[in-house]
Amino acid sequence: MQATEKSGRVVYWGTGRRKSAIARVRLVPGNGTLTINNKPGEEYLQFNPGYLAVVKAPLETLGLEGEYDILVNAHGGGLTGQADSIRLGVARALCELDPDNRKPLKIEGYLTRDPRAKERKKYGLHKARKAPQYSKR
Repeated sequence: MQATEKSGRVVYWGTGRRKSAIARVRLVPGNGTLTINNKPGEEYLQFNPGYLAVVKAPLETLGLEGEYDILVNAHGGGLTGQADSIRLGVARALCELDPDNRKPLKIEGYLTRDPRAKERKKYGLHKARKAPQYSKR
């Protein structure tokens, strides 16, 4: 959803989800800084190059690395789930920016939500599928 801030800047919104992680992503014209929960993105993602690459992948696909600041409000899950949810939110915001961005992002798989989630625990079992030890005698 496109909106304007109080300062008059155009902002593009995207929401991403993965497992139990949710990320609300804002794309603002800027110089490419990543801010997650009011912390620098590198610090929040523990300087992990894999997580940083995942988050910035949709922008790199379109060649827009240094043109937009990414402002994220993420909660729930762990760092992997949050990084993947941020990627989905960035990709959706880029589709709001220009509908022509949808095709290359879809080809790369950045607009597909990963439906996998933790399986529920069943009664009589220790976990979802782990059964108590069987003793014949």
